[in-house]
Amino acid sequence: MKLSSLLKPGCLALAILLPASCNTAPQAAKPRVALVMKSLANEFFKTMQDGATAHQQAHAPEYELIANGIKDELDVARQVEIVEQMIARQVQAIVIAPADSKALIAVCQRAQAAGIVVINIDNKLDAAVLAERNLRIPFVGPDNRKGARLAGEALARELKPGDQVAILEGVPTAINAQQRKAGFEDAMKAAGINIVSSQSASWETAKANQVAAALLVEKPELKAVLCANDNMALGAVAAIRAAGKAGQIRVIGFDNIQAVRQLLKDGQVLATVDQHGDQLAVYGIEYALETLKNKTSPADRETKVDLITAEQTKN
Repeated sequence: MKLSSLLKPGCLALAILLPASCNTAPQAAKPRVALVMKSLANEFFKTMQDGATAHQQAHAPEYELIANGIKDELDVARQVEIVEQMIARQVQAIVIAPADSKALIAVCQRAQAAGIVVINIDNKLDAAVLAERNLRIPFVGPDNRKGARLAGEALARELKPGDQVAILEGVPTAINAQQRKAGFEDAMKAAGINIVSSQSASWETAKANQVAAALLVEKPELKAVLCANDNMALGAVAAIRAAGKAGQIRVIGFDNIQAVRQLLKDGQVLATVDQHGDQLAVYGIEYALETLKNKTSPADRETKVDLITAEQTKN
C-alpha cells in the first residue's frame, strides 16, 4: 500500500508519522519549570539549586529548568520582578520560595491567571491573604515550628531553669521566621528558661554578628543564642569568639549548611536542624509536573526535619 493512501490531507496526519517536520504546537514541547529562590548568597539556597539541577539532569526528557535567585533575603521587589519575567516567558510552572509571605502573593496570582502552575516551597505564603484572594497555592515544605522546637529542646537539656537566652529571628514578614521563633519559644517556656531578647537579624551573617555582639555586652549573663538559620548562627559564633566567650555561650541554628558542620564537631554550635534543602525544590518540581500531567492541584505536603548534633556529624 502506498504511503499516500494512509494519509489524510493536512499537517495533523503528517505529524503522526513525521513529528519533527510538522508538529510545532507548544504542548509537544517539554514543560519549562521556573525555580524562584531567595538569596543564593545563602548556602542553603545554593544547595537547593544544586539539588534541583541534578534532578533535572536525571530527568532531562521530562522538563526544562530555569533557576533564579535574588542577591539578598530582603530584595522582595527583585523576586517579584523575576516572577513577572517568568510569566512573560510563558513557563508552564513556577516553584517559589518567597522572600516575603504576603508580598509575593499578588504576582503568584497573576501567574495563576496566566495559566501557570504555582507551587510554594520553603517559606509558606500567608494563609489569610490567600483566603482573601480566594487562591489555592499548594505548599511543600517542613513544619518550621516543630524543627525549631527540636533544636530548642536540645539546648534546654544543656541549661537550667532561669538561665538567660536570646533569639536571633529571620525576616519578620516571613512565616518560616515566625514559626521558628515560636518553636524556640515553645521549648524555652517548657524548660523554664528566660528569653531576655528576641531581635531580627534578617537571616544575614553580618547583621547577626552585630546584634549578637551588642547582646553580649547588654546581657552579660547570657547562656545561649538561638538562631533561626545557620547563616545567623555563623555570625553569633564569630561575635562570641571576638568577645572571648567561646565555650561559655551555646549556639543553635537551623538548616544544616556545610559551613556549620565543623562548628558542630568543635562544639561551637550545639545543634542545627536539617530540612533537607537539596530535596525541597525537587519535591516542589515533582508536584508541579504532577499537576501539569493530571490537571489537578495537589494538597499541601509536609517534608521532614531532623535534629543534627555533633553525634550525627560523625555518621
